[in-house]
Amino acid sequence: MAVREVLKYPNDLLKQEAVEVTELKDEIKDIITDLKDTMLDAGHSTGIAAPQIGKLYRIITIDASLNKKCKENHGFMVMINPEIIEHSGMVTSREGCMSVPDYTGNVTRAERIVVNYFDENMQQNVLECSGFEAILIQHETDHLNGMLFIDRVISKRTDLFKRKKY
Repeated sequence: MAVREVLKYPNDLLKQEAVEVTELKDEIKDIITDLKDTMLDAGHSTGIAAPQIGKLYRIITIDASLNKKCKENHGFMVMINPEIIEHSGMVTSREGCMSVPDYTGNVTRAERIVVNYFDENMQQNVLECSGFEAILIQHETDHLNGMLFIDRVISKRTDLFKRKKY
């Protein structure tokens, strides 16, 4: 469909909770296409959530394979109504976000997760993943709950960094 503008913090829509998708209407299909187009057009993004393009639906697209360091992943995925149903281990890593383009930050998240979701055909799936892909899903799922990575940074003074380049 189209590449959409990515909302930037402090836009109020980024702090709102998204609603569940109950059926695959044309509007939802269009949002999925726009998310794919917007993520790929950025050239550096591995994921995006519908609220980032101003659509308050529980939809994310991810592709952990776009991170050269991520060897084990499930490739490009659309996740509708993702729900993390299990998690274990903790890892701290540096995160960035298209909605907070000037900063990166150290965030602690689960190292391994199990996520229940619907794909772009509204087929239910359960996925187990770890490492970068698990962190990516948690980051994008946070957007659906009105949270940004900067909300999870423990110390804004020591764990938030001005981005040198994007």
